[in-house]
Amino acid sequence: MNLFENDDLRWKHFTGSDKFNYPIDYSAALLSARDNGHVDLLYRWAPNAYCHFHKHTGFITSTVLAGELHVIDIELDTGKEIGRRIRKTGDYAAKGPGDVHMEMGGPEGALVLFNLFTTDDQLADSLGQDGTVLSRSTLSQILRGRSVR
Repeated sequence: MNLFENDDLRWKHFTGSDKFNYPIDYSAALLSARDNGHVDLLYRWAPNAYCHFHKHTGFITSTVLAGELHVIDIELDTGKEIGRRIRKTGDYAAKGPGDVHMEMGGPEGALVLFNLFTTDDQLADSLGQDGTVLSRSTLSQILRGRSVR
């Protein structure tokens, strides 16, 4: 499968609302979901736009395929920024459950491949500014063809 030129990918577009004080504009395409706990997703960010503030509740690896992905780590208890990094094309990262952050596309946006793994059905929680869970993403939702957010 060509991830760069593929008209068969079904992109789901996400944007923000009045509940969020940052620009949200990103899309996701499901590549594969298996009942053994593995999910592969392709995400693309509009330039200088975020995805929803979230916490990973499963294991995740990611590879930046194009553009830059700006990652802002957040301390969940205080809501304070504890780190910031710019991931460039070719950058690979692996994280375990509990990783809390915001991600933003760089000046040209970003295209990122995510590979998730869960042992308990939990993948990620979308969070409000105060850290409360707004929605939960699970493997079973994906396998049923239902999305949240």
